[in-house]
Amino acid sequence: MAIDRAACGKEAVRSVSLPSFAKINLDLRVLGTRPDGYHDLKTIFQSLALFDSVTVTARRGPLAVACDEPDIPTDQRNLVWKAASLLHRVATGQSSTPHDIAIELRKRVPSEAGLGGGSSNAAMTLLALNKLWKLNLDVASLSRIGARLGADVPYFLVGGTALGLGRGDDIYPLTDMPPVHVVILRPGFGVATADAYGWFDEELRRSTKEPAPRPVPPGWPAWSATLRNDLEIPVVRHHPAIGRIRQSLIDAGATFAAMSGSGSAVFGLFERGDAARRTANDLARPGWLSLHTRTLSRRDYDRRVARSL
Repeated sequence: MAIDRAACGKEAVRSVSLPSFAKINLDLRVLGTRPDGYHDLKTIFQSLALFDSVTVTARRGPLAVACDEPDIPTDQRNLVWKAASLLHRVATGQSSTPHDIAIELRKRVPSEAGLGGGSSNAAMTLLALNKLWKLNLDVASLSRIGARLGADVPYFLVGGTALGLGRGDDIYPLTDMPPVHVVILRPGFGVATADAYGWFDEELRRSTKEPAPRPVPPGWPAWSATLRNDLEIPVVRHHPAIGRIRQSLIDAGATFAAMSGSGSAVFGLFERGDAARRTANDLARPGWLSLHTRTLSRRDYDRRVARSL
């Protein structure tokens, strides 16, 4: 497989700019520990209209990553850097860092929040480079590459409401949930994914009691009848504020609220936009992220990504 570098000359600079949507985990079950040290999961992903922007430009020079969020690394620690390097290695068989590519991130999705921002950025980088390098890889091939970067990456090549199995990287599209408004509250601290799963393992050794599922609104798909997040109880033990935030959303009228992924963000689902906007304003605190967004169907997800390619 060869990379087409014809567009890297000074006279023909090309760019692809993609929306990089956030996600929540409507449901997350930790089924056990795998031989590779990861956990087997059963999770239900849901896309949000909240998004970063990822712009990938073919131009002369070494690989460069820029970001408008100063706390985000722009070297080989960043998943978009890793995505570009891995795709280059798959396409060429060369282990060297790719050249002639610049990647710019404009961030709105917070890190260490359980919203998948870095994984989404990596997935969009794969899509953009697949086009710029004229690799013509299909989604299944990109998903296999993405799974080597992180368990959430393959989901962002699908979007909408989807079931994730294995490490969460084996994706099965589901019937989209009814459209709802979403309030996201992220306190002034993050939760590292490794910490959340480590606390879960400690909790499991202490107790075999499963978290109770929470009721969901009538009319939702059958799979939504018993939603829960197995990571929430152990994370709340270390960060009680997360539990208080969830209860505040319920008290404000959310039809369902839970921690997303490994946290620290908590989401509440609202049927009315005015109630969601009011709640986002009322529950805002200094140093917190508080925002109103909405769910995004797979059709809208595909349309908004595809029109940028």
